[in-house]
Amino acid sequence: MAEIDPATRIELEAAVFRRLVAHLRTRSDVQNIDLMNLAGFCRNCLSNWLKDAAEEKGLPMSRDESREEVYGMPYETWKERHQTEATPAQQAGFAGRTEGH
Repeated sequence: MAEIDPATRIELEAAVFRRLVAHLRTRSDVQNIDLMNLAGFCRNCLSNWLKDAAEEKGLPMSRDESREEVYGMPYETWKERHQTEATPAQQAGFAGRTEGH
């Protein structure tokens, strides 16, 4: 890849983040536990990372605010609409996998 100036790199990375979040919003059928089991991170991780980045810049952001940015709605609303009970297999796969959280 050709050398990219820092401002353009940030713009590209931001666009990728926005596209990932938009994609996850359309895939409410994919549970966070599945994401954690397969990729080691989930929507909650993304919201935590967003909150961390805001705080590094001195911008106040609550956990609820960062989750709403990622989920596109309040977290409790998303859970009520989309979250299912984890199966024993999902729970077994998740055991010990908390590196993203």
